[in-house]
Amino acid sequence: MTSRTAHFGRHRRICAVLAALLILPVAACTGGGTTPGATAAPESPGPTASPTPSATPTPTASYKPADASGRAENVPVPVLPEAAKAETKEGAIAFAAYWFSLLSYGYETGDLAPLEAVTSPACGPCEKAKSVIRAWHAEGRWLIGGKITTPSVSSEFIRDEDSTYQVAVQAQQTPLTYMRQDASVARSDPQPDDTGNLLFVTYSDGAWAVADVGRIVG
Repeated sequence: MTSRTAHFGRHRRICAVLAALLILPVAACTGGGTTPGATAAPESPGPTASPTPSATPTPTASYKPADASGRAENVPVPVLPEAAKAETKEGAIAFAAYWFSLLSYGYETGDLAPLEAVTSPACGPCEKAKSVIRAWHAEGRWLIGGKITTPSVSSEFIRDEDSTYQVAVQAQQTPLTYMRQDASVARSDPQPDDTGNLLFVTYSDGAWAVADVGRIVG
């Protein structure tokens, strides 16, 4: 995704004790004296409680990536890391990696709600990517591939005049295949080159958001 060219030269930024039934001797009193009490007859044990059967865990539906037969199934929704909740250098880095995982999730599923919740609608490159994803997950179409990983994320964590922090992200994406409703291939893209992205992120009301995305050049 590209919108504006950005230079990152000056910025870089988880008892069951079976109680033995004690039989106590009982002293009986008679009119003239005391006679040793007879040992009480053992009490009959009550019915033994059946062990409560342990609950059978509900099987988790297995993940199935998209292929020529259909779209991806049971794709796990990325979870915001605890570190990504703080306005710190580590928080900005963790959030940037999380944001790309949401973009990857969008490519696989067509579900953009998690991404939109942490992305400004003013982010032009983000809107372009989302329009492609929406189009290819509509009317029975789907995408194969497109998974994104972030092998390198860094930031100098310097707050700019517009209240944004810059985070440099190296992103890798697997090849994309565009499938029509009839399961025919509309287009297949080759493996794209790794891209150097510059995320402009803001922190407000205890949460991070992406304001814009640029390409690192030079």
